[in-house]
Amino acid sequence: MSFSESALPFEDIRNLVKSMPGPDEDALQAVKARDAQLTKPAGSLGKLEELAEWLAAWSGKSSPKVTRPLVAIFATSHGVADKGVSAFPSSVNAQMVENFAAGGAAINQICRSNDIGLKVFDLAVEIPTPSITEEDAMDEANCAATMAYGMEALAGGVDLICLGEMGIGNTTVAAAVLNGLFGGQAADWIGRGTGVDDAGLARKREAVEQAIARLGNEKDPLEVLRKIGGREIAAMAGLIVAARLQRVPVLVDGFVTTAAAAVVYAMDPTGLDHCQFAHISAEAGHRRALETMGKEALLDFGMRLGEGTGAALAAGIVKAAAETHNGMATFLQAGVSSKDA
Repeated sequence: MSFSESALPFEDIRNLVKSMPGPDEDALQAVKARDAQLTKPAGSLGKLEELAEWLAAWSGKSSPKVTRPLVAIFATSHGVADKGVSAFPSSVNAQMVENFAAGGAAINQICRSNDIGLKVFDLAVEIPTPSITEEDAMDEANCAATMAYGMEALAGGVDLICLGEMGIGNTTVAAAVLNGLFGGQAADWIGRGTGVDDAGLARKREAVEQAIARLGNEKDPLEVLRKIGGREIAAMAGLIVAARLQRVPVLVDGFVTTAAAAVVYAMDPTGLDHCQFAHISAEAGHRRALETMGKEALLDFGMRLGEGTGAALAAGIVKAAAETHNGMATFLQAGVSSKDA
């Protein structure tokens, strides 16, 4: 997906958002019609039935399947990490990218158990963005280019995308983005992230407050993103938009990936209809963000790791929903009497 040679790169993004398609009603109705004939009481599979309908509506397939799911992890570094907002140093970023490649991270095991592909996108891990307390994270051209880079994660026929991220300090950045988009106080959005102590939590609150003060009255979602966001948040926001355009359903992971989704939501409240929120993070700000957007999570496992781990777990359920819908026999096929017989 390429952009025009525009002097205003964000206009290309805005135009893409304006052109996002709605659900495929024919595919949706086909799934509902088949579901009514399956060998079970109506509604007895609950959320699995809803997920099959969601897959059909946003993939455009009347027999929805998930055969090429992918977890896309976007890794980067943040200058704000130097403010003591995390329990871990920024050197962990490059080390974790190596750990992903070696198959040693939690996400590797979950992907293996659910037969899900995994790609890690290194967004200049060795070069942190400026601290959002002092400078803009990106200029407009770099932010738009990073969003475009995220869009490329769909290459290769992916039919379900799971968002993941890695970046020490990025729960601070995500809290700032959500605070900038949805208002409130910094304390409403921060949490302990990687496990900071009380002093670290106070530094985190102060960092978000400084970022918001520097943001001023700016309300444009893309400007909020570039000024106080991060590369991984920009890339994931771009990927969400591209997935809608290419009819690929999306599973949003936790707190940081939700900040990326919130950027799209702030541009168009219907812009996340092709997304499911995989789980509710242990970060208190995540629950607040979902409530603000009127969204519900599929799982609540008390997780706060990131890496796309919650999305990968939810992908197994989405795959099961598709297999159940397509594989079950109808009353006629099975020779089973329906309630109307």
